[in-house]
Amino acid sequence: MMRILWPLLLIFSFLGSPSARADDQNGVASLRQTAKAFAQVAKAVSPSVVNIQVEGESPISSRSTLPANPLSPFSDEFFRRFFGERRPSLPHSEQPQSKRQTLGQGSGFVFAAEGGQPPGKTYVLTNNHVVEKAAKIRVRLEDGREFEARIAGADPQSDVAVIELPIGGIPAVKLADSSRLEVGEWVLAIGNPFGLSHTVTVGVVSAKERTSLGINDYEDFIQTDAAINPGNSGGPLVNLDGEVVGMNTAIFSRSGGYMGVGFAIPSSLLGAVANQLIEGGAVTRGFLGIVIQQLTPELAHSFGLEANKGILIAQVAEDSPAQQAGLRQADVILEQAGAPVGDIGAFRNRIALTPPGTQVPLTVLRDGRRLEIRVVVGTLSEEVTAIGQPTQEVSILGLSVQTLTPQLADQFDARPGEGVVVTGVESNSLAALAGIEPGAILLQVNRQPIQDAAGFRRAIDQSGDRRALLLVRQKGMQRFVALAW
Repeated sequence: MMRILWPLLLIFSFLGSPSARADDQNGVASLRQTAKAFAQVAKAVSPSVVNIQVEGESPISSRSTLPANPLSPFSDEFFRRFFGERRPSLPHSEQPQSKRQTLGQGSGFVFAAEGGQPPGKTYVLTNNHVVEKAAKIRVRLEDGREFEARIAGADPQSDVAVIELPIGGIPAVKLADSSRLEVGEWVLAIGNPFGLSHTVTVGVVSAKERTSLGINDYEDFIQTDAAINPGNSGGPLVNLDGEVVGMNTAIFSRSGGYMGVGFAIPSSLLGAVANQLIEGGAVTRGFLGIVIQQLTPELAHSFGLEANKGILIAQVAEDSPAQQAGLRQADVILEQAGAPVGDIGAFRNRIALTPPGTQVPLTVLRDGRRLEIRVVVGTLSEEVTAIGQPTQEVSILGLSVQTLTPQLADQFDARPGEGVVVTGVESNSLAALAGIEPGAILLQVNRQPIQDAAGFRRAIDQSGDRRALLLVRQKGMQRFVALAW
């Protein structure tokens, strides 16, 4: 009897159970439903997406590659914006030595501005790097119509621009609240990669709040694996509700094309910048007047703190809102309005987007005590100069220093007797890895002022726990550097 049943059981196993077949059918049905959802989103959003073509001039050395950030994992030529640029072949006699004619293409989208679209006009959001050097801008709609556009406002620091079309009635897409976006959510990228109009790709949100990448001055990127390529710049990244959650801006790529790592400016930042550009043609940013730096484990140890618990104030500008409120150098900002502070990029963005005149409550740690300090945000009138690159010989650190003579002090905008000047840094040394370079002024060692090169050497030799906290200044900017050996 058993010999008869075994073959029957094998047959049934090959045929599969009815429930298994039903599960397979349900799975296929679910996939079809997902595909339909993607198609519906693409169909709804595509009429609002435009192809942007620009004509202009650029320096011969100009590339779409981004400048390197030595602290970034993407600090080479593989980190780039995706603005598709074509360079016409001109006879040498017709080609200027300093500039060349360029034709470029990018993407953009009609968005629902806060004040609505003006009669007979349409506002389009795109990247500043798409249009900033344009002598002529042409926009092509999904239905094939073409129009010349003008720049209504641009903000290079966030890489956001608004262009204006001389026509109304084009459907606009809504900007979503990107703060509600979650990692793993489905997103669609729509744009014109390589000039292929209204291309749709699908992926997920890979990460949020990517800052300090060195792409823009103000960063808060959404990372996605949706395929984006040259020509996608300025195109929308949308959710399954057909709302824009971001604007595609840059990729990490070894080939210049898609490698699964793309970055989009979040819609919350887009809306704040774009509406200011429309209203006044420029962006007004909040300002505290402090230089801040990330609290690394080494710095945290030097200050007796936990790593990633706050950000460090390296410098307070004179007569700034921060100084007037009582903030000091070496304070650690723990909270802003009760919310933990841990990333300098995110903190800087929040302050920049805070209207001037607003009172901001900060919780700071000073010499082990928590203090509540309220700062009235000022107006940023000009960009703070970026912290530059950071010469007796201190081999353990890999650098050499020299006492500041009156001549050296004048050369480096310093004062004799206040710090020492770095005259040399060995490759791959502790100092080099910390970003210290020749020309930097070393003001303190372990919170104690340094007056000459011999004093600097003694202070390093007396660091009993094989750690040194340095206060470094260059070009008027200061920051703390913690070294361990």
